[in-house]
This record gives sequence, structure tokens and C-alpha cells, in this order.
Amino acid sequence: MFKYHCLNPIAEIGLNKFTGKYEMTEDVNAADGILVRSASMHDMEFPDKLLAVARAGAGVNNIPLEKCAEKGIVVFNTPGANANGVKELVIAGMLLASRDIIGGVNWVKENKEDKNIAKSAEKEKKNFAGTEIQDKKLGLIGLGAIGIKVANVARHLGMEVYGYDPYLSVDAAWNLSRDVKHVLNVDEIYENCDFITVHVPLLESTRGMINKDAIAKMKEGVIILNFARDLLANEADVIEGIKAGKIGKYVTDFPNTITAGQEGCIVIPHLGASTEESEDNCAKMAVEEMMNYLEHGDIVNSVNYPDCSMGPCTQAGRVAIFHKNKANMITRFAACFGDEGVNITDMVNKSKGEVAYTMIDLESSPTQEMVEKLQAIDGVFRVRVVK
Repeated sequence: MFKYHCLNPIAEIGLNKFTGKYEMTEDVNAADGILVRSASMHDMEFPDKLLAVARAGAGVNNIPLEKCAEKGIVVFNTPGANANGVKELVIAGMLLASRDIIGGVNWVKENKEDKNIAKSAEKEKKNFAGTEIQDKKLGLIGLGAIGIKVANVARHLGMEVYGYDPYLSVDAAWNLSRDVKHVLNVDEIYENCDFITVHVPLLESTRGMINKDAIAKMKEGVIILNFARDLLANEADVIEGIKAGKIGKYVTDFPNTITAGQEGCIVIPHLGASTEESEDNCAKMAVEEMMNYLEHGDIVNSVNYPDCSMGPCTQAGRVAIFHKNKANMITRFAACFGDEGVNITDMVNKSKGEVAYTMIDLESSPTQEMVEKLQAIDGVFRVRVVK
């Protein structure tokens, strides 16, 4: 029996996917797996029992990934599950920024007592008219699940689309409209595009990437959209760009004291992935990832360990080893079983940066002595008996 704990409310449609092998616990220290959305886990003490954390969403800045990796705790996210919801809001953001819809709606509210409001509106509407997005140039920084959907819709809306992603995957390339211009230098987007939207993870290399140097390269009146993470933009520089007339509008899904209420900023209260459909999709994917790992040891969509799958174990035993990515580890693992006369029937080893994950199927069940020998090897974080 596996136990799971929810740090945030998780959609029932996802929790209902758990089989009779699972039960919910209110005691986080008793959990084999934790499901989380936005709750911060950085100050948590993780119990030795904990095997996995599944984030029902894409961003994982609320989870201490390195700390989890060193304890052999696999952290999952749900890439693409909320992509459609975010895509739709990005398109809405472009329309809100290009045509002053919000200003027009507010004008109507403010003049609701005007008996001649229809006539007055005809005089005032020119102040909110704006421009169309058709034939404008849209630049996407990041062509992951969300970026691709935005790019493809923008093409259907008649926009000229530029995409920058040095790590574009084969699957992503197949799903991307062939009319999207794939550029190799982000400066091409800064220099040419009327709209720029950012869809990259928050890393040290991307933190504050929309800054005064980047803004200086952009076109006059550029509209910047940020539905990924607020810290991708140096928002103080963005405000200065708005005041100087360089930036026409800044649309963000992340309210904070820098942008809230500022002229030229359209600040949305983090609605990107808050649709019922997105929350359901994220919950279902997170639960499926957790179940697959707890039952079989398979890792899919982890952010701190490599993807690695062997499917259901048909042998007598299966061991999963979390360890540093360094030479001679596999030889030492094999020796532990060889010394005990246990035959290895299958094995998979994958690495990701400084960490690695090895799954080993055995003709006989692993003993406690074998596990202790493996655990004693320098560089091993955790040994888990899957079967």
C-alpha cells in the first residue's frame, strides 16, 4: 500500500485515478509521494520514506530540486498539461495590448449614467481603437509546449512569427508550423518583432533576460508578454522602458508591487493555467507519473532525474539506484550482485547533469545485505527495492 499527501487541493478527476493500492494521508511524514501545486517546499524537512514529489503544473521553483536529488526523491512536473489554457491567455493578452479593450470597457462603466452613451461612445472610441495584430511580427522566446501552440495560432491569425529556441526538440519541431521562422540569435527577435512573448523556464541563465540591454535592441512601441515567470524580466527596466516610450505595453500574469497599477502594464492575476481543464489535465498527469514511478520505478517528466523506463517488472526483483554521474558506478553495482551469485537480467542507466539513475532487474529478489552494499558505494544517494 502506497500513501500520498496533497500539499494543495488537487482536482478530484486526478485523485480518482489512484487505484486500491493507494490511500491519502494527512500526515506528510507518512507519505511515499507528495502532490503539490504552488505550496513552497523549500523549508520542509523531507522524511526518509518520501520517494516522489509530483507538481501539478510546469514550474517547479517552489521545490528544492537539488536537495531532493541528493535524497533520491524524484520530482515530476506536468509539461504541456496546461499549455492550451496559457496559450489562450497569451492570445488574449496580445489583443488587450494592441487594442485598448480594458480602457474602453472602463469608459463605458464610468459613463453608465450618460443617457446619450451610444452617441458619446462614437466620439470617444477613437481613444481606444488601437491596431490589429494581423501582419504584425510576433517573436517567441522558447518553443516548448506553450510556445508552439502560441506560434501556430498566431500564424492562423495572420501574424509573421519568429521563434527562438536553441534546445528545440525533434518532437517540438514536428508540431511547429513550417511557416514559423526559426532564428538562431535572440537579437533577431528583439530587433524585428512588434510583439515578444517569453516561454522559457526560470534558470540563472534566463533570470532577468528582458532587461535594459535587451529592451534597447527592441522596436519602438514593442509589446512584451510574460506568462512564464515574472523574474524572467527585470521589471524595473521594463517600467523605465514604458516611461521612455520604448515599450508600448507590458502584459504579465504575475502581480507584484513593481507592476501593479503601473501605466502601460496589463497585470493579470496569474490566470494562465487556472482553467478547470488545465487543472484537471495537470492533476491526471501528475498522478499517472507518480503511480508509474512508485509501482515500476519508471521515471517520465522528472525535472531533477533523467527519464528512464523499463515497464512492469517480469523478473523476481528490481532495484533502482540514485547516484552521482561518474565513472565505474555500473561496474561496482554489478559486482555487488555477482558476489552474491545473483544474475542481472536487464539494466538501464541514464544520466542528467551530475546525477544518474540505474534500474536493474534480477533473477532473484534482492536481499537486505545487497542493498546495504550498494548503499555503501561512494556516490550512491539512495537504493530503492522496487520489487
